[in-house]
Amino acid sequence: MKNDSVILELQRATHATLHLLATELADLDLTASEINALGNLADGASRTVSELGAAIGTRPATLTGILDRLERRGLITRAARPGDRRAVLITLTDDGVRTAAQIRHTLRTVEQRALAGLPADVVHGARAVLRALTEAAR
Repeated sequence: MKNDSVILELQRATHATLHLLATELADLDLTASEINALGNLADGASRTVSELGAAIGTRPATLTGILDRLERRGLITRAARPGDRRAVLITLTDDGVRTAAQIRHTLRTVEQRALAGLPADVVHGARAVLRALTEAAR
């Protein structure tokens, strides 16, 4: 049976990609959510909990558990944001920087392999569709 739903296709692609990333990064012993969080922190910029939650699309309660595990493993630190003690700032530790770099490298490699045969305008269009779906959910 043919299904032309972009959302269902996205779900299939997400599950396939998460499985591939879990296989490629198995030695890190991280969950898909932890990989997502570290991948979003891989640029080295600190983020507040709310900024990181928006970037990875996770509810605050779920994100707290992810951050607890990453902090216990010594991959991130949490501290009050200077000038705004209500906001908590997430920063990678040295081990977190190394782990996030490995994640970012693997993400780039998987993406390059998967998209190698596609023209740039098709990839650009796909990104536009993904952003539209993300915005529709907000």
